[in-house]
Amino acid sequence: MSKKVLLIGWDAADWKLIWPLIAKGQMPALKKLIERGVYGNMGTMDPPYSPMLWSSVATGKTPDKHGVLGFIEVMPNLKGIRPVTVNSRKTKAVWNILHNQGFKSNIVGWWPSFPAEPINGVVVSDKFQKVKLNPNEKSPIAQGTIHPESLTKDIHDLRMFPHEITEAHILPFIPKAADIDQEKDKGLQSFAKIMAENTSVHAASTYVMREKEWDFTAIYYDLIDHFCHAFMKFHPPKQGLIPQNLFEIYKDAVVGAYRFQDMMLERTMALVDEDTTIIVMSDHGFESGHKRILKMPKYPAAPALEHRQFGIFVAAGPNIKQNEKVFGLGLIDIAPTILHMFNLPIGRDMDGQPALDIFNEIKAPTYIDSWETVEGDFGQHDKLEDANQLSDHDTMQQLIDLGYIEKPDEKIENAILKTRCDLKHNLARVHLGKKEYQKAKDILLDLINDTYPVYEEKDIKTKDDKKPHPLAIKAGDPVVDIIPYYMDLLNISLAENEYEIAEHYLNELRTRDKKFEINTYFSEAKILLGKGKVQKALKVLNEAITNKPNSEVWYQIGKIYMQVGKFEDAKEAFEHALDFEVDKSKFHQSLAVCLIRLGEYEEAADHALTAIELVKYFPEAHYTLGEALEKMGDLVNAKKAFETAAKLKPKTHFRAEQAIENLDDKLQNPVILEDKAGGKFRKDQIVIVSGLPRSGTSLMMQMLNTGGLEVLSDQTRKADDSNPKGYFEYEPVMAIHKDNSWLELAQNKSIKIVAPLLKFLDPKYRYKVIFMKRDLGEVIKSQQKMLKKNTEILPVKLFEAYQQQLEQVEVWKNKEPGVELIYVDYVDVISNPDNTAQKISNFIGLGLDVTEMTKCVDKSLYRTKAQV
Repeated sequence: MSKKVLLIGWDAADWKLIWPLIAKGQMPALKKLIERGVYGNMGTMDPPYSPMLWSSVATGKTPDKHGVLGFIEVMPNLKGIRPVTVNSRKTKAVWNILHNQGFKSNIVGWWPSFPAEPINGVVVSDKFQKVKLNPNEKSPIAQGTIHPESLTKDIHDLRMFPHEITEAHILPFIPKAADIDQEKDKGLQSFAKIMAENTSVHAASTYVMREKEWDFTAIYYDLIDHFCHAFMKFHPPKQGLIPQNLFEIYKDAVVGAYRFQDMMLERTMALVDEDTTIIVMSDHGFESGHKRILKMPKYPAAPALEHRQFGIFVAAGPNIKQNEKVFGLGLIDIAPTILHMFNLPIGRDMDGQPALDIFNEIKAPTYIDSWETVEGDFGQHDKLEDANQLSDHDTMQQLIDLGYIEKPDEKIENAILKTRCDLKHNLARVHLGKKEYQKAKDILLDLINDTYPVYEEKDIKTKDDKKPHPLAIKAGDPVVDIIPYYMDLLNISLAENEYEIAEHYLNELRTRDKKFEINTYFSEAKILLGKGKVQKALKVLNEAITNKPNSEVWYQIGKIYMQVGKFEDAKEAFEHALDFEVDKSKFHQSLAVCLIRLGEYEEAADHALTAIELVKYFPEAHYTLGEALEKMGDLVNAKKAFETAAKLKPKTHFRAEQAIENLDDKLQNPVILEDKAGGKFRKDQIVIVSGLPRSGTSLMMQMLNTGGLEVLSDQTRKADDSNPKGYFEYEPVMAIHKDNSWLELAQNKSIKIVAPLLKFLDPKYRYKVIFMKRDLGEVIKSQQKMLKKNTEILPVKLFEAYQQQLEQVEVWKNKEPGVELIYVDYVDVISNPDNTAQKISNFIGLGLDVTEMTKCVDKSLYRTKAQV
């Protein structure tokens, strides 16, 4: 499809800074590329650590598959640690596959790429540009830095050294450099090192592009990322804690880095012709607004907290659309897209997909099961290199200076333990990001056990009651700080609605070392909400808003308001969240859901589309778009949206599959299911009888039972004076909010579930809900009489609570595609049992015995209008 492909990586490049510079004419090369190509956001992954992310770009796989899990690794001989090398990568990169298929590649500066792999072409590894700061120390090019090794003599002198940086290099970035007190401020030293290294990468890449034949070239620059970590705190607008004199000195540095990166791009573009497809991308963005971190917390790889969710993507070439925005790309999509450009099959074991939306003429991609099982020469190392050869003090020191790693422990065994723990923790975070909670949890608990060989197991169990959670440690000071492990376990517990366990983890965190300055209000609010303490949860978050307003707090407030049905308040909260971060996809999706509940369908569709533009692989956003379009009457496009949601989340997005089935029914017969009360029998459907307590649910259960529909009941609660014909209850219903796994037993049967518990039904099943309605005054009087209380005084709060529950049932009915519901008035059952029984039979879709159902109605039980 393409003659040549040039992939350029700009670590941490962010549209928020790029667009204003393009508007001012200060990034002309990138502007030119955009005008003749496509552009869009590039979604990152968690944790956003560059070696992990760029390895995902190269392989199309997530870190748990490709094996690069951090900035450092343990040496094979177990005698030390070192900066991460290509040997940590356990899967083939795109250039290995191209090598096998006869293509030539240039790889320059990729992180990690040392030791250079023996591919067909050139590898100038990430060790090439790393030189000594001290000009009096030699910086020989180590064996394994360059492939082929014979190229070393040709590019040896292309390296730039920090001491070669002059006034002419500095002043365009830092015009007031002369004001710097270099005894106290090491800013110029950082500047010189970053500039020298990236100039070396540029010199090497342009050389091999000019002098060597190639089909694919990949170049990686860390210029923007390192400039941002060093100088973003000084970027305008000035932050309150930044001294004015330092702001004046460094305020132009970050913009200078972007402009210099664009100049290097211009030169690189001049070396290729129109038949070359050029991709410029970043692995994540970088915070440049109010979320900038001025005082970095002492947290593992804390500088990554400054990384934003979205990087950039630009592509231009012979078959690329022109001046068009594309949506929803992820790092793992790059390798499959490049393979597709070379007409090569994509491995089904790759997590990414080819970005077909960028092409003018779309050719269907081809697939193989895996490139990992294909035999042959892939230009990989035959064995691990000597461990001593690969040690690198200077690179380790740079990672320490940047804050990505702590200074290694002087005791080798402790340094190795810490490294292993960091890598395992990163793996757990990968699983957490993929919502593979059990895998993440197992790793985290093992980490705690490995760090503390002696611990006390408190009597706290998981849902499956299998593995206890170690919550109180009895051993001495740990070699590795385990607070981050507890933070992740807390988040997993909240994600799995394990609120008791989450509370224990929260208390554990609060009693431990305070050096992380953990904000726990989110977790506290979620725990309170999970326990039904809505007002207390809101109070916690409102206090957080008062102290330090931010987007995430407003988002959580909005979610609480959604849960209690206060949609106007939720709308306002979500809008506040978007005021802080307009490019957060989950904020747009949540606002879209809220707008649907408010009946504002067109605006809901707009926000759902925006969420999809930001993150294409967002099944919930596609589903929400389908909901909005269905409400607008656009059934055809609604179905497409539901189908996309189901495709993105196969076998688990039951709502989407049910919504598609409903739409097919509507398209065949527009009248059917208009109020979600059709008479079509659904295979394995569950018939629910619901209502407020004392609204006639037991009578309806009796009617269904005598009519021929089997009832799921354990008869634990016996008949009494208040209900002489029985309650027809099933004891597990009372704990459905904790465990609904038993619902499969209710398929093709009927079961009684009171109104407040309906929201805990598993959405993977189809439900026919018969909701009993009765005058609220009668309901409350009946309850008062049953409890032997005064029936003349009605509790106002209870009345209001029941009214709210009825309103929530209507919202629940409308949002759940697997739910069909009819309201049956208790008075109608008593006064006109024949018609009511026939209505019920038609709704369920089975031929029930209407005559027998009618016989169940005993009008004498309706005495004083306060009895079921």
